[in-house]
Amino acid sequence: MTTLKVHTIESAPEASKSLLEDSQKAYGMIPGLHGVLAGAPGLLQAYQSLHQLFVDSSFNEEELTVVWQSINVEHACHYCVPAHTGIAAMMKVDEAITEALRNETPLANPKLESLRVMTLIIVRNRGIVSQEELEAFYTAGYGERHVLDIILGVSQKVISNYTNHIANTPVDAAFQKFAWKK
Repeated sequence: MTTLKVHTIESAPEASKSLLEDSQKAYGMIPGLHGVLAGAPGLLQAYQSLHQLFVDSSFNEEELTVVWQSINVEHACHYCVPAHTGIAAMMKVDEAITEALRNETPLANPKLESLRVMTLIIVRNRGIVSQEELEAFYTAGYGERHVLDIILGVSQKVISNYTNHIANTPVDAAFQKFAWKK
């Protein structure tokens, strides 16, 4: 049962209508999350902006997937895990990476595993990271910008994961085959 309204272009507040139209153009549909976020135009705009900023960050598609899914799984987001499984498939991310993330198992690639670990440290410790943890991350081949870009990804995922928990957003038909439960 949805506890927050999933808006359409017609039912959305006026300030959200053009943002939902942008979603329709970009995805060929209005993702349910966007429909919920439309209830607060500033939140939908913030989410869309953060999403684009994160996509344009220092991470490649595999790394984006590692950050997104690590957070989605840690937050137990019933909506975002399947959605990002489908998105990873569209981005041609190795299915072994996606499955490891969904199942909370270490990644075979040591650099990506370091990214997964740092992402979880940041989320679980609310940004408190030791110098040793930073050095291990840097030794794996990442730098200061990557730490900051993880924080950008966390910001985006807090909006979506928390909203989906409260709204119980139905998983979009396109992603139902990737259903997930913690």
